[in-house]
Amino acid sequence: MKVNEIRNLTTDEIIAKIKESKEELFNLRFQQATGNLDKPSKIKDLRHTVARLKTVLRERELEEQGKAK
Repeated sequence: MKVNEIRNLTTDEIIAKIKESKEELFNLRFQQATGNLDKPSKIKDLRHTVARLKTVLRERELEEQGKAK
């Protein structure tokens, strides 16, 4: 998921995507531990996606704080 796509989402949608991605990441790590993971690079990609989602969420929080002052 690209940053431009993330910025078009609402805050609630971003939070839901973070939760969904973390659950998927947990499942991938479990598959890796049991030796059933087909594509190990998927873990890295998912971690980067979570970081992007959190970055955009934090940007919005800071923007709101700036408006409140």
